[in-house]
Amino acid sequence: MDISFKKATVADIPLIRSLADRIWWQHYPDIISNDQIIYMLNMMYSEKSIAEQMEKKQNYTLIYADGEPVGYYSVSEKSLGHYFLHKFYIDTAKHRSGIGAAAFEHMLKNDCQGFIEIRLQVNRRNIKAVNFYFKKGFVIDYAEDFDIGNGYSMDDFFMKLTK
Repeated sequence: MDISFKKATVADIPLIRSLADRIWWQHYPDIISNDQIIYMLNMMYSEKSIAEQMEKKQNYTLIYADGEPVGYYSVSEKSLGHYFLHKFYIDTAKHRSGIGAAAFEHMLKNDCQGFIEIRLQVNRRNIKAVNFYFKKGFVIDYAEDFDIGNGYSMDDFFMKLTK
């Protein structure tokens, strides 16, 4: 399998939205309600929202397998050597094929060079993702529940990877 990567630009926003819609509906119905999926997709993946994220230096990278777009990640540098991994999604049909590991290595080499710390947050019931991050060396820093509006909340682990 040929795995490749492309830095996303504003021209790629429709593709990011399409991938998010496909992947979220594959992955999240067992974790959060359908209504919350719709709410969060509208909140985080509207064209305006993605464009604003890009303007705030959230760098999106598209992930391809054999020329087909299968995922994306986004990361930003919060301060020198301190990064936040905002999004890391692979089509669930492609899980356990090495794409996630390759994408993570690509991120380390190209987006987080010389990192001191990488932080992220992940739903506590998203066991597959939590275990993936454990395998990559992340540890749980703390857990927090917080309101995201419209009567929905997130119950996340905040994880970190340090050198």
